[in-house]
Amino acid sequence: MYWLRYLLKEPYNSLRTPANREFMGLLLRYGNSPRHTRTQVNFGDFQLEVPDTMSFLWQHKEIFADDFYYFETASPQPVILDCGANVGMSILYFKKLYPKARVVAFEAEPEIAALLGKNLKANAINGVEIIDKAVWTDENGIWFGSEAADSSSIYSTAEKKKIASVRLKDFLLKEKHIDFLKMDIEGAETEVLADCRDALGHVQNLFVEFHSYIGNPQGLADVVKIFEENGFRYYIDTNQHRLRPFTNHRYRGNDIMDLQLNIFGWRK
Repeated sequence: MYWLRYLLKEPYNSLRTPANREFMGLLLRYGNSPRHTRTQVNFGDFQLEVPDTMSFLWQHKEIFADDFYYFETASPQPVILDCGANVGMSILYFKKLYPKARVVAFEAEPEIAALLGKNLKANAINGVEIIDKAVWTDENGIWFGSEAADSSSIYSTAEKKKIASVRLKDFLLKEKHIDFLKMDIEGAETEVLADCRDALGHVQNLFVEFHSYIGNPQGLADVVKIFEENGFRYYIDTNQHRLRPFTNHRYRGNDIMDLQLNIFGWRK
């Protein structure tokens, strides 16, 4: 009966939990919506405005259905630094998990940062400090390509503009203990982590979305080394099962990226 279990594996996983069933409902409701169009969406008790429904759907899949950011802590008021908060999906999840959490949210794209503030207010989310600047290695600003959804980055091929930046290391050093550090900063993670490598000793859980851009050094070994130097156990995951990887070198047909990984680090 192995063949039957194999055939039914994906349908079963898609419906096995309330969050997965909610995701399937959202796919039916919003899956055919036009791309890169501002849309009001609803799920659970939340209402928010998103710049692209497809990006919203996959954020829901990873964050709410798959619990990518789930962590445990004994603190009733955990400290969370959310680098790359986008429109607030991760913050809604953190606040659902720990309502009294203190969150510092960084979002580089000005229009997305404005949506983030609007969405948090619409959902009565408190205890969040929004830093509408790019996470970087200094405060001198950074040249940044703005995209329509959630892929704005220093490597974008879109027209670039200089935006304000903050040094993440300074924020890390201000805290005595950080329960969760999330870093989804579209390629800037290699430089930022290198700058912070001696300031991660009080971080309990570390999530990094790693991006590799064609024509640039990949740098994955350097990122993993920083996890190891700081005593993290880690797990590396990609949701892409690429066929013919020796000849298929691009990430889901992406024109500028050839690898994307999620790295989960924790301390025992």
